[in-house]
Amino acid sequence: MVLGKRLQDLREQAGLSFEQAGRALDVTHATIRRMEKAEVGLKIPYVEKLLMTYGVTSPEEISGFLALAREANRPGWWHSFRDVLPDWFSAFVSLEGEASIIRAYEPHYVPGLLQTPDYARATLRAGQPHAPAAEIDRLVTLRTERQALLSKEKAPLLWFVMDETVLRRPIGGRKVMREQIDRLIEATELPNVRLQIMPFAAGPHPAMYGPFHIFRFQLQEIPDIAYVESLVSGVYFDERDDVSAFLEALDRMCAQAAPARSTKAMLEGMRKDF
Repeated sequence: MVLGKRLQDLREQAGLSFEQAGRALDVTHATIRRMEKAEVGLKIPYVEKLLMTYGVTSPEEISGFLALAREANRPGWWHSFRDVLPDWFSAFVSLEGEASIIRAYEPHYVPGLLQTPDYARATLRAGQPHAPAAEIDRLVTLRTERQALLSKEKAPLLWFVMDETVLRRPIGGRKVMREQIDRLIEATELPNVRLQIMPFAAGPHPAMYGPFHIFRFQLQEIPDIAYVESLVSGVYFDERDDVSAFLEALDRMCAQAAPARSTKAMLEGMRKDF
């Protein structure tokens, strides 16, 4: 995405249209658009030709750009899970790993980054009742390995709002729920985790239509991105007006939900029910 945005800036600085850039590569204007939107991989010969077309002549600048392009084309760690990881969710894992702030509203389950293995297995089995046990095991492993970003250097801020339903619905049995709530209680002590609970008593709120995530990045070339998932696909929004709607809804919910400082006590109370 960063390289696509930089290619767009270079093209615009050169005063060239999508069609003119496409002619330099003997491709359609749509291909140039997709390269700039990071919807396709960046082929090194294409990048070299575009840099020449846009008037980039500095060997150091060209070398640095191509090095970044090669890095961008390198498969992420999750590539080894491609046998069970849908293409549309690969982008989510990539964004998750690069974000500096991850905010989300979850009305159904504990967010994946905070799930215990047994809780994750129960949710995955409920969503994929016909999947072989080996596939479920692979997905649980993927989910737990994603959680490594919580302890990495410069770990992202996680700010999650969970509906009270998440903590009242028994998933996997009483023991699994007790362990999961214990995991959430531990998470409240982490400096980069902020949890809020939307209690039933709070009434209706702006996001009752379903769960979503919002990713924010330190790199200025990458805009805020909102993500919404369905049974068979995920949709990513990066247009400012669209993302602003999600941000406003989540900001209102954070004001309406119980404050983060009360989350630990609420979780301890709910744990007694299991």
